[in-house]
Amino acid sequence: MKIGYRTIKTAIGTPLAIWIAELFQLNNYVSAGIITLLCIQPTRKKSFLSSWHRFGACVLAIVFAFVLFEGIGYYPYVIGLLLLLFIPTTIKLHVTPGIVTSSVILLHLYSSREITMKLIVNELYLIIIGIGIALLLNLYMPSLDQRLIQMQEKIEENFKAILKEIAIYLREGKQTWTGSEITETDQLLEQAEAMVLRDIENHVLREQHSFYDYFTMRKKQFELLRRMLPLISQMDSFHEQSFQMADFFDDLSESVHPGNTATVHLNTLHHLKQSFSEAELPATRQEFETRANLFRLLHEIEQYLLLKKRLIK
Repeated sequence: MKIGYRTIKTAIGTPLAIWIAELFQLNNYVSAGIITLLCIQPTRKKSFLSSWHRFGACVLAIVFAFVLFEGIGYYPYVIGLLLLLFIPTTIKLHVTPGIVTSSVILLHLYSSREITMKLIVNELYLIIIGIGIALLLNLYMPSLDQRLIQMQEKIEENFKAILKEIAIYLREGKQTWTGSEITETDQLLEQAEAMVLRDIENHVLREQHSFYDYFTMRKKQFELLRRMLPLISQMDSFHEQSFQMADFFDDLSESVHPGNTATVHLNTLHHLKQSFSEAELPATRQEFETRANLFRLLHEIEQYLLLKKRLIK
C-alpha cells in the first residue's frame, strides 16, 4: 500500500496542531487539528487559497455570531437565521471553501452562551495555529521533474514506434500493428498535462513551466499522427513515392527527441514535394488516389514538424 505525501502531512500536522493548541491551554483545542486537516492541499497555491478562504470565513462568522447571538439570543433558530445571512455573504466574498471551518467556530460560540473578548481570542488562536501548521507543511512539495522526464521519454518512445509502423506499412503494406502505443500515448499526455498544471501551482510566483510548452506541442503532434493513420490505411497500392515516404518516416522515427531536428526534416520534405510534383501523372485511378493520400500525408507531417520548429524558437 502506497502512502502519499499529502497523507503523511495530514498525519503529522493534525496531532501537531492539537498539541500546540493544548499547550496554549485553548478551549476546544481539537478544532485546531480539524482546521489543519482541511487546509492540507495538493499544491502550494491551493493551500494559500484554502487558508485565506478559511481565515476570512472564520473572522466573518465571529462577527455574524456576535451580532446575532448577542442581539437576539442563543436559540437554535438564530443559528438558522445566521446561516441564511452568512452563506450568501461568503459566496459574495468568494470564501465559500471556509464555510465548514467557520461552522465549527460558530458552534463553539453558540455553546459558550456568551461571546467575550477572551473567547474571540481563543477562537482566533485556534484558526491561526491550524492554518499556520498547514501552511508550514505545504511549503514542502516534492519535485515532479523526474516523473515528467520519464513520461517525456515514454511518449517519445511511442512516437518512434508509431512513425516506424507508418514507414513499414508504406513500404510493405502490412497491417500487423496492434496500435497499443496510440492508447498509451493518449493516457500519458493527459497525465502529463495534469501533472504540469499541478507543478505550476506548486510554484506560486512562476508563470512558465519548462515542460508545459513541450507537452502541449506533443499533444498537437499526436493529434496529427492520429489523422495520418486513416490516410495510410486507405492505400492499397504502393509505388516509388510510397517508398520515398517510408524512408522519410524511418529517418523521422530516429529523430524523436527534445532537440532541434525539425529544420533538417522540413528541407527533406520540401525536396520530396518537389520530386512528387515533377513525377509523371498517375496512369490509373488507384494510383491517383494513392498519390492524393501521399500529398495529404505530406501536408500533415509538415504541420507536425512546424509545431516542433515553433517550440524551439
